[in-house]
Amino acid sequence: MNIHSRPVLLYRWSVFLIAGGYCVYQTFFGSWSGPGGPFRYLTIWALFLSFYSASRMLALSDDRIIRPHQVTAICASVLNVMVVYLYWKLYFTDPSLVNNDGPVDWHQEYYLHAIGPALQIFDALFVGRVYRRVWRAILPLLAIIAAYVAWAELFVQRFNAKPEGSVTSGLPYPFLNSMEFSERIVFYAANGGVAMALLIVFGLVGAVLYRVVPDYSRA
Repeated sequence: MNIHSRPVLLYRWSVFLIAGGYCVYQTFFGSWSGPGGPFRYLTIWALFLSFYSASRMLALSDDRIIRPHQVTAICASVLNVMVVYLYWKLYFTDPSLVNNDGPVDWHQEYYLHAIGPALQIFDALFVGRVYRRVWRAILPLLAIIAAYVAWAELFVQRFNAKPEGSVTSGLPYPFLNSMEFSERIVFYAANGGVAMALLIVFGLVGAVLYRVVPDYSRA
């Protein structure tokens, strides 16, 4: 697929503008009920990383940059899949485990936790074909996860009184506040392991797909 073709440009402009619109919405109209606002949530970190990745993919199609930003797209893909998996797993257990600020507008819920990630991953897999040498994304991805954990534990928990749990309060997701610190560390480490597993999966999918389908992306 030629990344400079009109269909690809239209697709990438659409992905970029929609993601940008939700970033603006979250910045000005998101839940600012506590310090950190919407940025307390991993979902919003994934949204902004997706927006940045979309901007780089569009810039490539417009010939405004030459750096492929494959690691950026890989990290955005993995973070999005983690968000989708964790959100819906907890949501179907009990919506209050994730939506402590009340119900989310339906269009936001489905964009942030389904449609937006799918649009970004489709580009990364079939258009940008970024899932090569995915090992390069290990350190950047771990750095993003560690940064979010530090943000949640050292800032969000410290300066927020809600949600409350049986152990602590202030952590962005209610269930975390009913876990001891040692349990939370295990939870964070387990999700770091999930991220590494997802990298392997994306790498295997890319290895198979790119052997079968010729690369016309820069034709």
